[in-house]
Parts: sequence; structure tokens; C-alpha cells
Amino acid sequence: MRSAMGETNTTTGDRHEPGRYEIRLKGHLDQRWAAWFDGLSLSRETDGTTTIHGPVADQAALHGLLQKVRDAGLPLVSVTCVERDPAETPGDEPHQRGSASSQ
Repeated sequence: MRSAMGETNTTTGDRHEPGRYEIRLKGHLDQRWAAWFDGLSLSRETDGTTTIHGPVADQAALHGLLQKVRDAGLPLVSVTCVERDPAETPGDEPHQRGSASSQ
């Protein structure tokens, strides 16, 4: 499939399919931010970052989350599409790393 920009999208699949993402931010966010990020899970990592993770409906929803990060002035470290563990059942939350406690 060719996009309007002339790029081929053969390995990333349908941009409208749901996926699981990890958005890593510099610094630690309180757990109360989870509601602002559409109820996604937050994990405070030992390296001083926060990971926002969970299912995202589609690319439009992902871009909406990234706009929230930008609008809040939060320093973005990375965005990663993660594969679901084959042993996981639908609806299960993946193992969280780090501490999720609030300040």
C-alpha cells in the first residue's frame, strides 16, 4: 500500500488496528495522571522515567496521547509499540516495572 507521502506501509499493518504502546517520559509522574492519559497505566521506573502503557485504539488515539504529552510540556523519551505476551489473555495488564506509588 502506498501512502500520500509515497512511503510503503507493508510491515506496520493497518494503522486503524488497536495496539499496545509504551510511552516513556523523563521524570516521575503521580498516579493521578493516569486519568488524564485515558486510564492507561503509569509505572515509575528506577531510572527516573515514567512509562505510560496499555492498549491504544488506533494511530489517531496514539497521536492524541502524544499531543497531551506535548501540551503538558512533558519531556518525551520514547514511544514503543509492544507485542502482547502470547501467554497473556485479552484484557490482562502486562507486568508493570518499577514502583507505581504516588508522591
